[in-house]
Amino acid sequence: MDDTQDARAGARLKVETHGLDVIGDADRKGRPRQLFWPWFGANVSVLGLSYGSFALGFGVSFWQALVAGAVGIVFSFLLCGFVAVAGKRGSAPTMVLSRAAFGVRGNRLPSAISWMLTVGWETALTALATLAAATVFERLGWGGGTSTKVIALVVVTALVVAAGVMGFDVIMRLQTVITVVTGALTVMYAVLVLPEIHWDAVRAIPAGPAQSFVGTLVFMVTGFGLGWVNAAADYSRYLPRRSSSAGVVGWTTFGGSLAPLVLLVFGLLLAGSSPDLDKAVAGDPIGALTTVLPTWFLVPFAVVAVLGLVGGAVLDIYSSGLALLAAGLRAPRPVAALIDGALMVAGTVYIVFFADDFLTPFMAFLITLGIPIAAWCGVMLADLALRRRDYDEADLYRPAGRYGDVPLLPIAVVVAATLVGWGLVTNGTEQWLAWQGYLLGPLGLGGRQGDWAYANLGVLAALAVAFAATFLLGRSRVRAQESAPATPGAEEVRA
Repeated sequence: MDDTQDARAGARLKVETHGLDVIGDADRKGRPRQLFWPWFGANVSVLGLSYGSFALGFGVSFWQALVAGAVGIVFSFLLCGFVAVAGKRGSAPTMVLSRAAFGVRGNRLPSAISWMLTVGWETALTALATLAAATVFERLGWGGGTSTKVIALVVVTALVVAAGVMGFDVIMRLQTVITVVTGALTVMYAVLVLPEIHWDAVRAIPAGPAQSFVGTLVFMVTGFGLGWVNAAADYSRYLPRRSSSAGVVGWTTFGGSLAPLVLLVFGLLLAGSSPDLDKAVAGDPIGALTTVLPTWFLVPFAVVAVLGLVGGAVLDIYSSGLALLAAGLRAPRPVAALIDGALMVAGTVYIVFFADDFLTPFMAFLITLGIPIAAWCGVMLADLALRRRDYDEADLYRPAGRYGDVPLLPIAVVVAATLVGWGLVTNGTEQWLAWQGYLLGPLGLGGRQGDWAYANLGVLAALAVAFAATFLLGRSRVRAQESAPATPGAEEVRA
């Protein structure tokens, strides 16, 4: 795109009208390196510091947590990078491209699961931003209690919902600002907390068993990139089809991983240096981090915390609206974003004003919904690996087209992989999830109270089972789809 086009694009600021439709050639612009901004901006949140405490909570040493975190973060965003390739090959939202694997109406099941996951994530991030802002205000003496939380909630949700309704151009512009501002202020935070780091205490943390290491790794996979795979093509769909696939994978992975890797290191050092801070993070993951800051930096910290979390929530509300449309809602995209915004507010109110702590329900949510999403991801990646041609855009919207209506194989694979996954995880602190872990005993892994009970093997198992089954059994279906004659007028497709 030349400078004149850039100027014209920059001058326009309006509500995006694209929903589930294919992005036309005239609207496809940019280069893969521009994917760095939304992915970095969405993951530069200081919540990454809290993952240091979450990781040590598995009973591992600093070095074990660091290796598990690094591998988990990079691997999880690499999955996002592969899914993002589908966006530039099909120029449609992630959960529309998923129809090639699941059928036009069969795809409503994974779309509904995707919608629940993204709504849950945007709710968690908005709640954390609200708690962080309220904590900073209280420390500064600018208020306290319920009224402060209400004000913070109103400001944060207004930012998130407004950006989600406005759409792609506003989000890309906002994420660029968030990246620059939060990146600089996060570096300042790291410098200020250096005196709070005590290497002797960190080094003294004992190593944990292999099961704890695996549990830490899986939690990192689930808490970072796996929470984004169902939205990974929503931004690459605006790229020209001639864009480098390697560039799409690389810039998505790099943009998503860079900030979490740096933040994890500092989070591990802080949590390992202070048992009190480590414990406080469970109740208020962001607000607890203010206890090691000088008063003069509290306002900049609030900016870092709120903007970083808003950046992630904005991407989630945009993608959750698209997932809701893909699940069958017939409404304009801004209306879907508003519906998700209302649910987000309701969930945030519960977490902020009624929940006992944040970490317990958060981990249960991540693992329980992370497993069917891992299964969907396995099917999607295998289907993408089997394809040699771009998607037929028109047939993504026609139940009678090449991709079918409700094919049994991919749906059966997701259901089976999910059941395997749920059978290999436990969420013992949440009584309504006590039924999970039913395969740990029969498979000789020690049962629900055994050594492997909290390793969360089910996430990796669901991903692997779904990928292998689809790659082995879905080849003939993909070849039949790609050998069918092209649908006339594909370029004019609209949802």
